[in-house]
Amino acid sequence: MDRLRVLLADDHQNFLPLVTRLLGREFEVVKTVGDGLALLEETGRLKPDILVLDISMPVLNGIEAARQLKAAGCDARIIFLTMHLDADYVRGALEAGGQGYVIKSRLALDLPLALGEALAGKTFISPSISLARKG
Repeated sequence: MDRLRVLLADDHQNFLPLVTRLLGREFEVVKTVGDGLALLEETGRLKPDILVLDISMPVLNGIEAARQLKAAGCDARIIFLTMHLDADYVRGALEAGGQGYVIKSRLALDLPLALGEALAGKTFISPSISLARKG
């Protein structure tokens, strides 16, 4: 059975090997990139099944990159892996086509769950996030 193909996008180069090791048990990590423009280019070229991307990246942020990919017909599942806890980021990520929102501090616990939920057609948000509006 072929493993699903994952493309990782994060500008923190020291973080990518950790995510690659975690995912490499069950998935084939086909490429890592450090900015949103490279994400667009490599997604078009490699056609991965799953995208795991940071929000805050140079050149093009992850939310805008996801919007552009979805508008172009990309059917890869999108999981955001980020440090942003703010509900507005979560909403923006989900509105852009994300099916998962994982906080980096919960990587080992939540990323496998998020991938499973996304593959089942469901949405996953790290439980430490509150979507309640402040104010």
